[in-house]
Amino acid sequence: MGEDVEARTFSRADRTRYRQKVRHSLDVFERMLREARFDTTRQTIGCEIELNVVDEHGDPAMRNEEVLAAIANPDFQTELGQFNVEINIPPLSLAGTALAGFEDQVRRVLNHADQAARGIGAHLMMIGILPTLQPDHLHINTLTANPRYRLLNEQIFAARGEDMPLAIDGPERLRAMAESIAPESACTSVQLHLQVAPESFAGYWNAAQVVAAAQLAGGANSPYLFGKELWRETRIALFDQATDTRSDELKEQGVRPRVWFGERWITSIFDLFEENVRYFPALLPICDDEAPAVVLVRSDPPRLPALRLHNSTVERTERQV
Repeated sequence: MGEDVEARTFSRADRTRYRQKVRHSLDVFERMLREARFDTTRQTIGCEIELNVVDEHGDPAMRNEEVLAAIANPDFQTELGQFNVEINIPPLSLAGTALAGFEDQVRRVLNHADQAARGIGAHLMMIGILPTLQPDHLHINTLTANPRYRLLNEQIFAARGEDMPLAIDGPERLRAMAESIAPESACTSVQLHLQVAPESFAGYWNAAQVVAAAQLAGGANSPYLFGKELWRETRIALFDQATDTRSDELKEQGVRPRVWFGERWITSIFDLFEENVRYFPALLPICDDEAPAVVLVRSDPPRLPALRLHNSTVERTERQV
């Protein structure tokens, strides 16, 4: 979802300035790769875990801010819906018995969080889509009270120009219309992060693409949405449709969706960043004050926030695996 932003409107000049900034950042990123400016001495592993907040009956509870206050751990934060929270597990060095230690850390922090939630009459549940979700749970007021979510909603629907259809066929059939991006909050997942050397990235990425189908088959756990039995893994179709900024006419023209599996093997991590910048206009064209080329000349690592923000609003379907 990107970083916190303040509520605001964007002018045409903002979009032009942002396009120039993100392309400049991409040039600096390419130079950093070419000059080996990244840490290659260690591998680390981390993850994000998205959780559902439910009441004693297993229904979604719109209480994420109360739950976060009870947990009192800065590694936890809000997510799109008021019934979502997310934890970012701090990265660990991938060596020796690191995986066992990583598992212990995850279990410990999740057990503590659930105990804290129970103290205020809520529970944390890990499942791709809550089977108790109903259409009246997913509307504009479901969004977490953070300006970035409302702003994303406004920009996605400004790009679409109309309400969002949801159409998923499985053993049963779902047809619905969404007036906000709230249906996206139904999709929760575990996202593993592995830090590797830049020159190794393409091999890891391509291998992840190869095993994605088997991984998905083994981990499918979301057959129900709005009380209907749909795909074994309904998150794929739901997330794809709930984030689509294209009109029907653009779909017919073959315009790429913001969420898709990809279309080719890559040779460098640069391929992914360049592809996103080339194909997708900014949703949140927010320019920062950093001059990345100047920072790089000082031998300091530039943060490249414009590039990170741009790529954080372009998702790939396999994030839901």
